[in-house]
Amino acid sequence: MGNLRRRDAEVTDRDRLLGWLDRQTHGCLAYLRHDGSPGIVSLNFARWGEHLVFHGAREGEKAHALVRGAEVSFMVAEPLALLPSYLFDRHLACPATNWYRSVVIHGRVQPIEDPAAKAAALQALMQKLQPEGGYAPIADTERYAKSLASTAVYALPLDEMTGKFKLGQNLPRAKRAMVARFLRERDGALDRLTLIAMDEMGLLEPGG
Repeated sequence: MGNLRRRDAEVTDRDRLLGWLDRQTHGCLAYLRHDGSPGIVSLNFARWGEHLVFHGAREGEKAHALVRGAEVSFMVAEPLALLPSYLFDRHLACPATNWYRSVVIHGRVQPIEDPAAKAAALQALMQKLQPEGGYAPIADTERYAKSLASTAVYALPLDEMTGKFKLGQNLPRAKRAMVARFLRERDGALDRLTLIAMDEMGLLEPGG
């Protein structure tokens, strides 16, 4: 795990982190360009065994930076409810906050070159993004030979993950219950999602 300033929001349960990642589809990959300056790109991803996989063109800045063993970071973040300052203080703006869930993965990227392994990784991506099917399985490497040859596929080990779920763990129970009541009354889409996230973490009062 990486260093966190706020340990009360840290999530170390690997199964919980992987389950949450499996429900997300989009993240940001940070890497170093050849001149040493930082680069970042947003992309879709899937979990393939103990790796996170993504794909892209064989040419371009990202492809040139992601040589075998290149060190990268990948962040997946899910914004949840915005909480107004007046929930916590009648006068100060400082307590206004945004709850969220996030995972950051650090590691060394491995390009996948074997056609069968590349097809399996891309199949995992398609199953996640298009679970209803409607396409020929990518395991048919003959049908997909041209696409497999022109597509770069990368694997990032899931060995080093830092999870941070900011859901009011640091609040007294009464204050957290007050926030939950506010979210139910406001009843926006992110409010409902936040209540689900709190419930999954056991942060709602029984029957609340």
